[in-house]
Amino acid sequence: MIVTLTVNPAIDRILSVDRLAFEDRAYINSSRESAGGRGINASHVIHSFGGKTLAILISGGATGKRLEEHLKGYGFPFRAVPVQNRIRTNLTVTDKQGLTVNLNEAGPVLTKAEVSRLEKVVRESLDGADWLLLCGSLPPGVPTSLYARLIALARARHVKTMLHADGNALREGIEERPTVVTPNQQEAARLVGGTLLTRTHYLEAAAGIRSMGPEMVVLSVGSRGAVGAFATGTVEAIPPRVDAVSPIGAGDALTAVYAWAMTRKPDPVDALRWGVAAGTASAQLPGMNFANLSQTQEIYSQVEIRRAD
Repeated sequence: MIVTLTVNPAIDRILSVDRLAFEDRAYINSSRESAGGRGINASHVIHSFGGKTLAILISGGATGKRLEEHLKGYGFPFRAVPVQNRIRTNLTVTDKQGLTVNLNEAGPVLTKAEVSRLEKVVRESLDGADWLLLCGSLPPGVPTSLYARLIALARARHVKTMLHADGNALREGIEERPTVVTPNQQEAARLVGGTLLTRTHYLEAAAGIRSMGPEMVVLSVGSRGAVGAFATGTVEAIPPRVDAVSPIGAGDALTAVYAWAMTRKPDPVDALRWGVAAGTASAQLPGMNFANLSQTQEIYSQVEIRRAD
């Protein structure tokens, strides 16, 4: 069982346009709406791969009701913790060349009582869980120490943890020594306080983040794949060249499939290969779509594993 937590879910509205250009109009080709949030996305992918998952999230207002209606059609179980304020709506605009603009709301303000109820649901859901995935931003009113507290709780229950966050929530969570952290290039740059542009930068950042406390680090670097820093050393997973249609959600697919692969075989290098294959396969799909197991398998054999040391 892989439990995912989305503290700041959203209704994602995704617009596909003909062309994004500065100070020029664009024409909408399609529009769709879905339940969004990194944890929800992870559960979606894990379920499609045949994995067992439970999604925990907050829900409030009219947008929360719409979110739950979407989730009912996804096929995996979820627990929605009610909050007073409405959850956010995010807007993503992408064109045929893969250029993407994300416009995200901050999210609802949560009270201390609502945060306590959310923690209680997570605590109850850890019985029988193998992994707890802590995913995404924290809305206003939620202390940045939340992920750190939940990592400590999961470790006491012998549940592995994945931290997929940013800013202080990532920094404080790392101090509690999660099983794996999965920053993207921008998140890692903010964490280490520098710009990551070259292969050397990526390798040094992954190793440096691992020295901060987590057992493993998976640093995703877009079309270049990912760098993994493990007890056995640092490796690169390099994907084949593909025609990327939309990068939206590719990082979420990578992290979800990494956790899924680790439940099948506790081999972090092979899991990294699976994750990069899933992210690459998803980038070939339009809009906010995730590759299935069959599509990912086609890419898996083409992902090159290169040891950096």
